[in-house]
Amino acid sequence: MGILDSLSISASALTAERTRMDVTAENLANAQTTRTDAGGPYRRKVVQLAQDGAGSFGAQLAGAIASRTGAVGGVKVTAITEDSTPLKRVYDPGHPDADADGYVQMPNVEPVEEMVDLITESRAYEANVTAMQTAKTMYSKTLDLLR
Repeated sequence: MGILDSLSISASALTAERTRMDVTAENLANAQTTRTDAGGPYRRKVVQLAQDGAGSFGAQLAGAIASRTGAVGGVKVTAITEDSTPLKRVYDPGHPDADADGYVQMPNVEPVEEMVDLITESRAYEANVTAMQTAKTMYSKTLDLLR
């Protein structure tokens, strides 16, 4: 594992968490959108993350310890998919998108759940910024010792 690999891993996590926050913000912004370009109500989007690199975390850790030149890991966004949970039906006969019975199909977005996700994503982002700052401080102290 190289000296700057920890920065690379944290940078990949920052990118992934930023994508998650953007998608969550989009979900919140469209929580009441009953008509999209596709024709139906907005469907909640979900970010799919995967480990960047081959093998499991344990395998990568063991390989990095054994060879000291293990491949840089991290995380990457593999897809942004639509949540398949059913849409909500709300009785609102005055709504322009109401069906013959007066029901409107609303997006499958739960604002409270999205806010909890946003807090979690924000905390993960902060943790990775802290990890980067700690690594930077460590590298700086190491260079000071070598002077």
